[in-house]
Amino acid sequence: GPKNLVILDRIENPTAIAELKALNPKVTVTFYPYDVTVPVAETTKLLKTIFAKLKTVDLLINGAGILDDHQIERTIAVNFTGTVNTTTAIMEFWDKRKGGPGGVIANICSVTGFNAIYQVPVYSASKAAALSFTNSLARLAPITGVTAYSINPGITRTPLVHKFNSWLDVEPRVGELLLEHPTQTTLECAQNFVKAIEANQNGAIW
Repeated sequence: GPKNLVILDRIENPTAIAELKALNPKVTVTFYPYDVTVPVAETTKLLKTIFAKLKTVDLLINGAGILDDHQIERTIAVNFTGTVNTTTAIMEFWDKRKGGPGGVIANICSVTGFNAIYQVPVYSASKAAALSFTNSLARLAPITGVTAYSINPGITRTPLVHKFNSWLDVEPRVGELLLEHPTQTTLECAQNFVKAIEANQNGAIW
């Protein structure tokens, strides 16, 4: 029963937004252009606009990610630093030490965070870092009032895994080989994600 769904992304996808609106017309869906690699101050500025409009925000889902071990700096910036910066920015509004109401953070990490795809060590390490960060957030909940858990999908059939580069080209067929393992659809992944949101268990590693 959400009242609002706010989507922050680099590229607007009007078709996807229309689909979401049609799923549940009672939910107000809005879009803001956003790149997770911007500095914390810029993120805080955008969040100020959103909080001013909505008054309360209950759940932040950090879901940006790229898989391309040729792009080392960008992989770390999107998969790890972006998660840290967005989380840091929302603390300005949520932290109970600042009079905030608290909140919930769901970070989309990956099973590679604890079981690396060794041909893409940069991607795997960035997800391990995001997982470790989330675990720390959960332990800090008594201080900040902000709870956190991680969603760690296995191989999901998205454009992310169709074709991607391994580190130093150690395995040119890494994408192809990955899809030989059991996979899940995006719908199956999303349904399990909803279960995790409903369970709302601080510190859980789903």
